[in-house]
Amino acid sequence: MSSTKDSILTYVLTPLSWIYGAVTFVRNKMFDRGLLKEREFDVPVITVGNLTVGGTGKTPHVEYLVGSLAADYNIGVLSRGYRRATKGFVLANSKSTPEFIGDEPYQIYQKYGMKVHVAVCESRVKGIRQMLEADPRINLIILDDGFQHRWVRPKVSVLLIDSTRPIYKDKLLPLGRLRESWKGIIRSDIVVVTKSSESMKPMEYRLMKHELNLMAYQKLFFSRYVYGGLLPVFPDDSPYSASLNDLTERDTALLVTGIASPRGFVRYFRDYACQVKVAHYPDHHDFSRKDLDELKKKFESMAGARKLIVTTEKDAVRLSNNPYFPESLKPFVFYLPIAVQMVPGLGEDNFVESVKEAIERK
Repeated sequence: MSSTKDSILTYVLTPLSWIYGAVTFVRNKMFDRGLLKEREFDVPVITVGNLTVGGTGKTPHVEYLVGSLAADYNIGVLSRGYRRATKGFVLANSKSTPEFIGDEPYQIYQKYGMKVHVAVCESRVKGIRQMLEADPRINLIILDDGFQHRWVRPKVSVLLIDSTRPIYKDKLLPLGRLRESWKGIIRSDIVVVTKSSESMKPMEYRLMKHELNLMAYQKLFFSRYVYGGLLPVFPDDSPYSASLNDLTERDTALLVTGIASPRGFVRYFRDYACQVKVAHYPDHHDFSRKDLDELKKKFESMAGARKLIVTTEKDAVRLSNNPYFPESLKPFVFYLPIAVQMVPGLGEDNFVESVKEAIERK
């Protein structure tokens, strides 16, 4: 029965996928031939993006670049600010909230706001122009999720590919998750295969490199996530710390996620002794009072010698600023920070240098 439904769905969605592919093909050709104009700026621009919808790790990789380059450049980070309540250009400051600038830009600002400028704008051309007017000392712009935004011509284009869902096995929207044909990879200067598992064998790396079939001018790297220790979402309300290594099979962790691809996050917890329950919401989910009341009931109904709620770093940003979050739950809510690590032996030593070389190239 399931295969019949899948066949019907494929039959219905395939023509829509063809139409979508034709539209993106024509659009890209118009840019390639100069019928639609790409804007260049006097300062170098790095785009960090993907060919699929959500889940490749754009924000952690933007943070990795910011952390690696902030000592050498005056950086401006520009994002669209997905699902924010404001419009137009907004420069992040100490009074900014996820509601005003979006959860991911807010997360970047909270970490690096003392070192870089962070702004949001639907029009990247307008956003870059206004960032440079706000501070003429900016000499490097990083665009978060800018691969398809071709109105800006980048100096360096970094394309992210999810290792768990290779683009050469995917299909165009709405049949698959591709925003455009995976042949668009040719526009990238640097390709990073993200979420590479520690269990991946050398043969798997070589096979993926072969399938991607990059041009001579393109460089390929592999990255993985490294998880830190649990941190309280509400530090002032948390009287104790929690460590995954201290949890036993008598303890229970409720994982709350509102990200595009939560599998890696959930899988990480399966290696620990505690019981695991999951409450998953859509990407960038805005938790309502009803959502939080339901989470409270679920938490209170759980068994366990110790109980805690664990969420992702991105979800922690929204939850910590949510006025409806139950006071009684605050001491028990933690988030798991993540960082990007280039896979040793496969580009760890020269990824940043490759980016710098591309920035400085005439």
